[in-house]
Amino acid sequence: MRQDSAFKRAFILLLIVLLPLLVAAGIQAQTLPEDGARESGAKQAEDTVARLDAPLYSAFTERYILDELKALRVDMAAQRVEFIQQITDRQIEAVDRSVSYATNTVSNFFYIIAAVSSVLVIVGWTSIREMKEKMGTLADKELRKLIGAYEDRLREIEQQLREKSTYIDENREAIERTKEIHALWLRAAQESAPANKIAVYDQILALNPRDCEALTYKADAALESNEPQWAINLCQSALQLDASNAHAFYQLACAHAALSHFDDAINFLTKALINGDARLDDFAKDPALQPLHHLPAFEQLLLDAHQTKGEHA
Repeated sequence: MRQDSAFKRAFILLLIVLLPLLVAAGIQAQTLPEDGARESGAKQAEDTVARLDAPLYSAFTERYILDELKALRVDMAAQRVEFIQQITDRQIEAVDRSVSYATNTVSNFFYIIAAVSSVLVIVGWTSIREMKEKMGTLADKELRKLIGAYEDRLREIEQQLREKSTYIDENREAIERTKEIHALWLRAAQESAPANKIAVYDQILALNPRDCEALTYKADAALESNEPQWAINLCQSALQLDASNAHAFYQLACAHAALSHFDDAINFLTKALINGDARLDDFAKDPALQPLHHLPAFEQLLLDAHQTKGEHA
């Protein structure tokens, strides 16, 4: 409707603009010969327009033309908006159709999948159940095997860690005990009274009952306390732990000399010499062996000790 109105207005406006020009051209053509009009029609029309003394259109006509032009522009703008609206509506309609098509396609696809799944469930339910049970049994078996292997490895690692922890604890306790025993030996070396030495040696033996050296030094302290029989018992205990302990034999010789058991004293001195007690180089100067100095056996033993020393030198 708007398009027809716009065309009508444009046609009327064109007639209004061209009609005066056509009239002026016709009047001029009547005054010229026919052959001249054909040759210079356009040029004469231009000259006629240029020689006009008054406006070609009246104010009313110009106003009408301007109004028509304005209305024509408004109609053209409205027509453009209408065209754009129609194009937009068509695009939206096309998009709606595409979305509807895609939605229907996806829905149909899922319907097909659901139908196929239903058929499979109805037809092969037993087979699927058996397959599921077999897969579950196999998976459970493999998992148990894997768990068992890891449990064995963890148990082995735990045992190794426990053994190492025990070994570390034992070493730590041994180190602490060794430090304590060493401190007690230093303390015993600083003590001068035999009773105090015996007390320190008892502490050492409490920490290490199989310490032969502590037993023999305790026997030495017992001899200093005038307890030769006690010293003999201590040396016998040391020899039970170490049958070739030369220091124990030497202390036995000193104890038997104190008890006037000279033969036993010479016998134990000989064993001490055989087992290589370094103190036998100076045993002639030991006051504990003073009762043996008048015995020929002691002199012979002393001579043998000097000969042995010379041979080693």
